[in-house]
Amino acid sequence: MNMQQVTDAAFRKYGRVLTGYDTTSIVEVMGGTPLPEDVIYVAQAEELESLPIAEDFKNRAFGGMPIQLGYCNGNNKALNAVEYHRDSEVIVAATDIILLVGMQQDIQADFTYDTSLIEAFYMKAGMVVEIYATTLHYAPCTAQEGGFRSVVVLPKGTNTDLTFEPKKCGEDALITHCNKWLIAHPDAQIEGAFVGLVGENITI
Repeated sequence: MNMQQVTDAAFRKYGRVLTGYDTTSIVEVMGGTPLPEDVIYVAQAEELESLPIAEDFKNRAFGGMPIQLGYCNGNNKALNAVEYHRDSEVIVAATDIILLVGMQQDIQADFTYDTSLIEAFYMKAGMVVEIYATTLHYAPCTAQEGGFRSVVVLPKGTNTDLTFEPKKCGEDALITHCNKWLIAHPDAQIEGAFVGLVGENITI
Protein backbone atom coordinates (compact mmCIF):
# COMPACT_ATOMS: atom_id res chain seq x y z
CA MET A 1 0.00 0.00 0.00
CA ASN A 2 1.24 3.47 -0.89
CA MET A 3 2.20 5.34 2.29
CA GLN A 4 1.47 9.07 2.15
CA GLN A 5 1.83 11.89 4.67
CA VAL A 6 -0.98 13.85 6.33
CA THR A 7 0.78 16.96 5.01
CA ASP A 8 0.30 15.76 1.41
CA ALA A 9 -2.36 17.29 -0.82
CA ALA A 10 -4.04 13.88 -1.07
CA PHE A 11 -5.11 14.17 2.59
CA ARG A 12 -7.14 17.34 2.03
CA LYS A 13 -10.36 15.50 1.13
CA TYR A 14 -10.15 13.58 4.40
CA GLY A 15 -9.08 16.29 6.84
CA ARG A 16 -6.44 18.88 7.62
CA VAL A 17 -3.44 19.43 9.83
CA LEU A 18 -4.21 21.81 12.71
CA THR A 19 -1.45 24.18 13.78
CA GLY A 20 -0.92 26.49 16.74
CA TYR A 21 -1.51 23.86 19.44
CA ASP A 22 1.24 23.12 21.97
CA THR A 23 1.00 19.35 22.32
CA THR A 24 4.05 18.94 24.56
CA SER A 25 2.09 18.36 27.79
CA ILE A 26 -0.55 16.08 26.31
CA VAL A 27 2.05 13.88 24.61
CA GLU A 28 3.92 13.67 27.92
CA VAL A 29 0.79 12.62 29.82
CA MET A 30 -0.08 10.09 27.13
CA GLY A 31 3.24 8.37 27.85
CA GLY A 32 1.69 7.12 31.10
CA THR A 33 -1.45 5.67 29.53
CA PRO A 34 -1.84 1.90 28.90
CA LEU A 35 -0.23 0.32 25.85
CA PRO A 36 -1.75 -3.18 25.45
CA GLU A 37 -0.88 -5.86 22.93
CA ASP A 38 -4.26 -5.34 21.25
CA VAL A 39 -6.17 -2.02 21.15
CA ILE A 40 -7.80 -0.04 23.96
CA TYR A 41 -10.18 2.90 23.55
CA VAL A 42 -11.15 5.21 26.41
CA ALA A 43 -13.72 7.86 25.47
CA GLN A 44 -12.95 10.21 28.35
CA ALA A 45 -9.71 10.44 30.31
CA GLU A 46 -9.57 12.86 33.24
CA GLU A 47 -5.81 13.23 32.98
CA LEU A 48 -6.25 14.63 29.45
CA GLU A 49 -9.38 16.69 30.04
CA SER A 50 -7.70 18.54 32.92
CA LEU A 51 -4.94 19.90 30.68
CA PRO A 52 -5.09 23.51 29.38
CA ILE A 53 -5.04 22.24 25.79
CA ALA A 54 -8.49 20.71 26.36
CA GLU A 55 -10.03 24.17 26.61
CA ASP A 56 -8.07 25.17 23.52
CA PHE A 57 -9.57 22.28 21.55
CA LYS A 58 -13.05 23.07 22.84
CA ASN A 59 -12.93 26.71 21.80
CA ARG A 60 -10.80 26.64 18.67
CA ALA A 61 -11.45 23.24 17.09
CA PHE A 62 -15.09 22.81 18.11
CA GLY A 63 -16.28 26.42 18.46
CA GLY A 64 -17.17 26.11 22.13
CA MET A 65 -19.09 22.82 21.93
CA PRO A 66 -18.82 20.44 24.90
CA ILE A 67 -16.12 17.90 24.06
CA GLN A 68 -14.41 14.83 25.46
CA LEU A 69 -10.74 13.86 25.34
CA GLY A 70 -9.87 10.20 25.36
CA TYR A 71 -7.31 7.93 23.80
CA CYS A 72 -6.82 4.96 21.50
CA ASN A 73 -3.64 2.98 22.19
CA GLY A 74 -2.15 -0.39 21.42
CA ASN A 75 -0.77 -2.48 18.62
CA ASN A 76 -2.68 -2.74 15.37
CA LYS A 77 -1.80 -3.58 11.79
CA ALA A 78 -5.23 -4.12 10.20
CA LEU A 79 -8.17 -2.03 9.03
CA ASN A 80 -10.84 -4.34 10.59
CA ALA A 81 -13.65 -1.79 10.28
CA VAL A 82 -14.50 1.78 9.36
CA GLU A 83 -16.61 4.22 11.31
CA TYR A 84 -17.93 7.73 10.89
CA HIS A 85 -19.62 10.38 13.03
CA ARG A 86 -21.85 13.37 12.33
CA ASP A 87 -18.99 15.74 13.08
CA SER A 88 -15.24 16.10 12.87
CA GLU A 89 -12.81 14.20 15.08
CA VAL A 90 -9.50 15.66 16.22
CA ILE A 91 -6.53 13.30 16.63
CA VAL A 92 -3.26 14.04 18.38
CA ALA A 93 -0.45 11.61 17.61
CA ALA A 94 1.37 10.87 20.88
CA THR A 95 3.61 8.52 18.89
CA ASP A 96 4.01 8.17 15.16
CA ILE A 97 0.84 6.56 13.79
CA ILE A 98 -0.66 5.47 10.48
CA LEU A 99 -4.21 6.48 9.57
CA LEU A 100 -6.25 4.32 7.21
CA VAL A 101 -9.04 6.46 5.76
CA GLY A 102 -11.74 6.50 3.10
CA MET A 103 -14.76 8.56 2.07
CA GLN A 104 -18.32 8.10 3.27
CA GLN A 105 -19.47 9.07 -0.23
CA ASP A 106 -18.06 5.75 -1.52
CA ILE A 107 -20.36 3.64 0.66
CA GLN A 108 -22.80 1.79 -1.62
CA ALA A 109 -26.59 1.86 -1.40
CA ASP A 110 -26.53 -1.44 0.50
CA PHE A 111 -23.97 0.06 2.92
CA THR A 112 -21.08 -2.05 1.69
CA TYR A 113 -17.68 -0.48 1.10
CA ASP A 114 -14.80 -1.61 -1.10
CA THR A 115 -11.60 -1.69 0.97
CA SER A 116 -9.45 -1.11 -2.13
CA LEU A 117 -10.47 2.56 -1.82
CA ILE A 118 -8.71 2.95 1.54
CA GLU A 119 -5.63 5.18 1.67
CA ALA A 120 -2.81 5.21 4.24
CA PHE A 121 -1.29 8.36 5.76
CA TYR A 122 1.66 8.67 8.13
CA MET A 123 1.31 11.11 11.04
CA LYS A 124 4.28 12.09 13.19
CA ALA A 125 4.22 12.35 16.98
CA GLY A 126 3.03 15.73 18.25
CA MET A 127 0.95 16.52 15.18
CA VAL A 128 -2.77 17.37 15.32
CA VAL A 129 -5.25 16.61 12.55
CA GLU A 130 -8.94 17.18 12.06
CA ILE A 131 -10.72 14.23 10.45
CA TYR A 132 -13.85 15.41 8.64
CA ALA A 133 -17.28 13.95 9.43
CA THR A 134 -17.42 12.28 6.00
CA THR A 135 -14.10 10.50 6.50
CA LEU A 136 -14.17 6.79 7.23
CA HIS A 137 -11.60 5.79 9.85
CA TYR A 138 -10.98 3.41 12.74
CA ALA A 139 -8.14 2.64 15.15
CA PRO A 140 -4.72 3.87 13.93
CA CYS A 141 -2.08 1.39 12.86
CA THR A 142 1.27 0.94 14.56
CA ALA A 143 4.04 2.96 12.91
CA GLN A 144 6.95 2.17 15.20
CA GLU A 145 8.14 -0.68 17.38
CA GLY A 146 6.31 -0.92 20.69
CA GLY A 147 2.87 0.24 19.57
CA PHE A 148 0.95 3.50 19.17
CA ARG A 149 -0.70 6.10 21.37
CA SER A 150 -3.21 8.66 20.08
CA VAL A 151 -5.53 11.24 21.63
CA VAL A 152 -9.12 11.29 20.37
CA VAL A 153 -11.15 14.50 20.73
CA LEU A 154 -14.88 14.34 19.96
CA PRO A 155 -18.16 16.04 20.94
CA LYS A 156 -19.17 14.96 24.42
CA GLY A 157 -21.13 11.71 24.52
CA THR A 158 -19.71 10.24 21.30
CA ASN A 159 -18.97 6.50 21.44
CA THR A 160 -20.95 6.08 24.67
CA ASP A 161 -23.66 3.43 25.14
CA LEU A 162 -26.91 3.90 23.26
CA THR A 163 -30.05 4.98 25.09
CA PHE A 164 -32.30 3.56 22.35
CA GLU A 165 -32.58 0.44 20.21
CA PRO A 166 -31.63 1.22 16.57
CA LYS A 167 -33.54 -0.40 13.74
CA LYS A 168 -31.88 -3.32 11.96
CA CYS A 169 -32.36 -1.90 8.48
CA GLY A 170 -30.80 0.83 6.36
CA GLU A 171 -28.18 3.10 7.88
CA ASP A 172 -29.69 2.48 11.31
CA ALA A 173 -28.16 -1.01 11.23
CA LEU A 174 -24.71 0.61 11.36
CA ILE A 175 -25.29 2.40 14.67
CA THR A 176 -23.33 0.75 17.49
CA HIS A 177 -22.83 3.62 19.95
CA CYS A 178 -23.93 7.21 20.35
CA ASN A 179 -22.85 9.18 17.25
CA LYS A 180 -21.06 6.14 15.80
CA TRP A 181 -21.85 4.30 12.58
CA LEU A 182 -19.66 1.24 11.95
CA ILE A 183 -19.04 -1.12 9.03
CA ALA A 184 -16.95 -4.17 9.90
CA HIS A 185 -14.84 -6.60 7.90
CA PRO A 186 -15.86 -10.26 8.24
CA ASP A 187 -12.32 -11.19 9.34
CA ALA A 188 -12.57 -8.87 12.35
CA GLN A 189 -15.55 -10.73 13.86
CA ILE A 190 -16.78 -7.67 15.76
CA GLU A 191 -19.79 -8.81 17.77
CA GLY A 192 -23.03 -7.08 16.83
CA ALA A 193 -21.46 -5.00 14.06
CA PHE A 194 -22.84 -4.65 10.53
CA VAL A 195 -20.53 -6.62 8.22
CA GLY A 196 -20.12 -4.69 5.01
CA LEU A 197 -16.44 -4.26 4.15
CA VAL A 198 -15.81 -6.00 0.84
CA GLY A 199 -12.33 -7.04 -0.23
CA GLU A 200 -9.05 -7.42 1.62
CA ASN A 201 -8.81 -6.54 5.28
CA ILE A 202 -6.05 -3.97 4.67
CA THR A 203 -2.90 -4.56 6.72
CA ILE A 204 0.22 -2.48 7.21
